[in-house]
Amino acid sequence: MLFLVAALLLLGVAMGTVAHAPPSVTFVMAAVIGLWLLVFAVRERRARHR
Repeated sequence: MLFLVAALLLLGVAMGTVAHAPPSVTFVMAAVIGLWLLVFAVRERRARHR
């Protein structure tokens, strides 16, 4: 859960820089955060099924 809070905090910081960052950088950052959240969700699901 702490990792999810950290990810949301980083997302908030990234959203503040979106206004100043080029679109390509914004899309790369969004993809990295989305991928990290997907990996986190898969790990959590596997942990619950064990």
